[in-house]
Amino acid sequence: MIIPFNVDHAKKAGDLGRILYDVRKSGELIISERPIIINDAKLFAQAEVESNINFFVTSGLRSQSVYEAIKSKISINFSFIDIKIDHAEGFGIIQ
Repeated sequence: MIIPFNVDHAKKAGDLGRILYDVRKSGELIISERPIIINDAKLFAQAEVESNINFFVTSGLRSQSVYEAIKSKISINFSFIDIKIDHAEGFGIIQ
């Protein structure tokens, strides 16, 4: 499903972007490419604003470091899932 980027997403993306630029400036996050911060902030903002989104699924390790940087500063409503990790390791096994 493609979710159009709206005003609420933009406001949250601004908040997340500020957090990311601050942690990058302080040295807590090492990312030199500005577009990664902007793009991740926009995607994470959509996941944060939309109540029916519980997970962000990707293979991008840089996105995970961005997610962790945000999560270290504020509470986040969605979980990060790396598709390279086996589902049993990520979710456990139902017995």
